[in-house]
Amino acid sequence: MADDASFDAFYRQSRQRLYDCLYALTGDPAEAQDAAQEAFARAWQRWPTVGGYDDPEAWVRTVGRRIAVSRWRRTRNRLTAQRRLGPPDPVPPPSAATTMMISALARLPVEQRTAIVLHHLCDRSVAEVAAETGVPVGTVKARLSRGRHALAALLRIEPEDSHV
Repeated sequence: MADDASFDAFYRQSRQRLYDCLYALTGDPAEAQDAAQEAFARAWQRWPTVGGYDDPEAWVRTVGRRIAVSRWRRTRNRLTAQRRLGPPDPVPPPSAATTMMISALARLPVEQRTAIVLHHLCDRSVAEVAAETGVPVGTVKARLSRGRHALAALLRIEPEDSHV
């Protein structure tokens, strides 16, 4: 059974050869690095088996080539779809109000910002926010209240009396 040390040694001995192979195949250093990294990650997950092969490097090389080909196919399919459908409609820039709100949210403590975003922008109930953030419902209510008041001050608007 192969162990961590044998994988480390295998990685050190074969990483440059795999990268060189994938770079030659893809012509793109970033794609080669990504495919090599993914191939080694898959080898690591199966190392007890792969490490016992006569030529584990051949296995990793095959996986890396398949990953690269798969990426080529996805790219080709995206290009084909874009040619068929045309470019996507341009996304309008955020409004001044949105930009102002995002700026104000960024100035809140992360806990208050998280509660406000999850509750008001993601339409999560207070109980759902509490479950997602791992805090009691009362804590979420307090964060929402404090966050709303802080936002009102930052945006210079009158806070509404709202129940959570």
